[in-house]
Amino acid sequence: MVPTMPGELSAEHEELAATVRRFALEEVAPVIGEYYETGTFPYPLVEKMGEMGLFGLPFPEEYGGMGGDYFALCLALEELARVDSSVAITLEAGVGLGAMPIYRFGTDAQRRRWLPDLCAGRTLGAFGLTEPGGGSDAGATRTTARRDGAEWVVNGSKAFITNSGTDLTAFVIVTAVTAREEDGRPSISAIIVPSQTPGLIVSPGYSKVGWCASDTHGLAFDDCRVPLDHVLGDEGQGYRQFLSVLDEGRIGIAALSVGLAQGCVDECVRYLGEREAFGRKLGESQVLQFKVADMEARTHVARLCYYDAALKLVSGRPFKREAAIAKLVASDAAMVNAREATQIFGGYGFVNDTPVGRFYRDAKVLEIGEGTSEVQRMVIARQLGLGRPGP
Repeated sequence: MVPTMPGELSAEHEELAATVRRFALEEVAPVIGEYYETGTFPYPLVEKMGEMGLFGLPFPEEYGGMGGDYFALCLALEELARVDSSVAITLEAGVGLGAMPIYRFGTDAQRRRWLPDLCAGRTLGAFGLTEPGGGSDAGATRTTARRDGAEWVVNGSKAFITNSGTDLTAFVIVTAVTAREEDGRPSISAIIVPSQTPGLIVSPGYSKVGWCASDTHGLAFDDCRVPLDHVLGDEGQGYRQFLSVLDEGRIGIAALSVGLAQGCVDECVRYLGEREAFGRKLGESQVLQFKVADMEARTHVARLCYYDAALKLVSGRPFKREAAIAKLVASDAAMVNAREATQIFGGYGFVNDTPVGRFYRDAKVLEIGEGTSEVQRMVIARQLGLGRPGP
């Protein structure tokens, strides 16, 4: 059951959020600091998330899913990110970028081959879109895939690909130029490249500012051969497919951003209630009360934005504008709240073994991934009829 209006949750969604919240507090919070500081992927936590069914939340039971919806996934992302963003982005990318394209655009054979293990969290999928020289211009794809008999031969490179180098990674979906239109424009297809395919080269993991317990690599393809039936859905539809993937993903990132923003509020309320200075509790200071009140208001508005976008998505209505608004507003809320929380914590906010220190490091990428804030403004403006037509 989906909410009938933003801010209203069904009993099932309330129970899901509470369950994930308990998992985040009891299982993630006590151990994530060590994973974060060592840059280690948290396999035990991912295994538990799989056992809980989180990776299968929005998929039908016939493919091993939980029979839920995308809004349920967003609630889980928010609750995880209230404690840690690395585990949240692992879930978001595993579902939204790995499994969802297979479900949305794949053939029935592709769904039955890949989805059961993806829904159970036994494997992870990745989506190779961004290229080293492309950045936000995802349409300027240089990676190519040419036909050679019964195979595609893929050559090129991708950058900043989440879940691409874990022991659980089963495949990466790669956008590649497979032909040229009559006017010379590239025809882009999405191709499923299984892990361990000869010619698929996984670069060493990045040394990142934040999301340090998540998996992120660059990829190279050197005459990488896969069967022709590994094209995702129809040939030449890759550009349309990845735009749809990004639209949905922006709602997921908005939910994750709201979780981080709320986590900042949670930590500040706890800290101000415990900490004393100049003979009184810091929470008695009206200046600090106002700071936290603004943080809570900012978070609430961002949450309503992503609820609205998710509601439109699951009810089959257009949601491109709302997804961009949600992502823009929520990532800004996360960044501002992280900065304010760090200021409130003072020196304790500047050390990495506190949640606030990790929140501050994790917040910035939310204004970059799944489309920068500038791209979101461009999308919103175009939806209003300004500028040239486009995504």
